[in-house]
Amino acid sequence: MTEIKIDGLKKTYDTKNNEIVAVDDLDLEIKDGEFIVFVGPSGCGKSTTLRCIAGLESITEGKVQFDGQVVNNLRSRDRDVAMVFQNYALYPHMTVEQNMSFGLKLSSKLSSEEINSRVTDTAEMMGIDDLLSKKPGELSGGQQQRVALGRSIVREPGVFLMDEPLSNLDAKLRAGMRTEIQELQNDLDVTTIYVTHDQTEAMAMGDRIAVLSDGILQQIDVPEELYRNPINEFVADFIGSPSINLFDVEIEGQNLIGPGEFTYKMSTSGVGDHQRLRMGIRPEDVEINDAGSELAVSVVEKMGNENFIYGQIGEKEVVARTDASIRPEPDDRVGIHFEEESVYLFDDQTGESIKTKTDEISPTQAQI
Repeated sequence: MTEIKIDGLKKTYDTKNNEIVAVDDLDLEIKDGEFIVFVGPSGCGKSTTLRCIAGLESITEGKVQFDGQVVNNLRSRDRDVAMVFQNYALYPHMTVEQNMSFGLKLSSKLSSEEINSRVTDTAEMMGIDDLLSKKPGELSGGQQQRVALGRSIVREPGVFLMDEPLSNLDAKLRAGMRTEIQELQNDLDVTTIYVTHDQTEAMAMGDRIAVLSDGILQQIDVPEELYRNPINEFVADFIGSPSINLFDVEIEGQNLIGPGEFTYKMSTSGVGDHQRLRMGIRPEDVEINDAGSELAVSVVEKMGNENFIYGQIGEKEVVARTDASIRPEPDDRVGIHFEEESVYLFDDQTGESIKTKTDEISPTQAQI
């Protein structure tokens, strides 16, 4: 397998009017056999980074190393990588068997018998052995995706690169394929880089997750650390569904004063000299009670096993993720409370984290 090291990777595109920086000074080490997910909004540089690793994009500055060897000037076919694309990229005039074997015939010196054996074994592993004689137009989206994955697996590469491979599938099929990809990666133990814009998919799949924004790596860590200990407001807001509730607050003694009638009493230790902050609380940490009227309920989404309750505090929308038994009606006014240990605080200028869920603080309960 392969260990990947990226040093100071920069990728720019020159336009008529200016230079566009797609990836900016990226440093990253990926362990042999690790499953890494690149996640971020559209245009954050995740797919460009993947293509630079694959050799499909030239590198403006920096270097990419596979097992200590700089591969900047190696052609894609010489990097021992296999890539799975969003659109499957299957040849429509070829059968499944021909699609899976085509790359091996071009890039290897294996005999026809060896190629056929690999294709048959991989098709059985992927559950598509009964489709080998069919063409892509006769297959469902999920079947086409299995063929695309199988085509990569038969090559037995040192690195799998996957660029949003499930985005064209429906929700149920995506969940099933997500599990299959994880099982395959565990069985094959191949270094894998997976690109997605879906943070739920990233959290479910990655050994570690790299969060990117505007071409800059914001944070890389295991899913739980990203969730509990984000390095900045962007990561806290991007990771988690529904997104974290965020407020502008001012500090008055031990009180944080926010929108509407919002007043939050807490220890100010660790806040320093800040006069203003951004405060965050995750929806599942917001508890609804009847002893108050702070939250004006606007919408209740009944999910079956839980409810998402949307409401307003002043002009700020707040969402609570609650037990299914809690069912206020639109236009009801309810009270909310949450534990101080669940509060996130961010610098209102830089967005850097001041307090996260990992911090040890007094266990006082805050009510508003």
